[in-house]
Amino acid sequence: MTEEEAKIWLRERFSEACIDKLSKFVELLVEENTRQNLIAKSTIAKIWTRHIVDSAQLLSFVPSETKGSWFDIGSGAGLPGIVIGILDPNRETLLIEPRKKRGAWLHAVSEDLDLSRCRIVEAKIERLQKEKAGIISARAVMSLTDLVTSARPFSTNDTYWILPKGSRARQELSEASKPIQNMFHVEQSVTDTGAYILVGKGRGASS
Repeated sequence: MTEEEAKIWLRERFSEACIDKLSKFVELLVEENTRQNLIAKSTIAKIWTRHIVDSAQLLSFVPSETKGSWFDIGSGAGLPGIVIGILDPNRETLLIEPRKKRGAWLHAVSEDLDLSRCRIVEAKIERLQKEKAGIISARAVMSLTDLVTSARPFSTNDTYWILPKGSRARQELSEASKPIQNMFHVEQSVTDTGAYILVGKGRGASS
């Protein structure tokens, strides 16, 4: 997918108001990247493909009737958390980021973009009160097994898990326990033929 194709993909699915906010977010992200390493510099030239559409596509794996908050674990650069907050503004999105400098930046971005339903949580997932998630995402955070183990207390049998895993998706799934393997399936990313997303539902527990 080229940068132009990425922008066309977004315009076909989302409003101009959303596209405007995404454009502002891109500007803020590129500017902040000169101060802290939020994304690899080598990916800036393909930021719409590698980061924006790569995050936005996750919405397509969540049925529209799904209720509950979206938990984005290790939100870092706001990917996918800020993107989800822009494109699904009626759902509460928790951006869970323990690093203080990144958390402060996420606070500033959510205010700048008027994302009133984005909540920045400056803590590790294990430190949260036992809220329940409707959807859990995590991009480049922990192995599949460690992630499910850490976030399981915040899930229910109806929770969706949307986990971009790049080229390692099938390998990580094969290394997981049977309950976790049975919970997930592999989906192709729209941005890269060599990248995959693990999509699951439930708690991944044996009992």
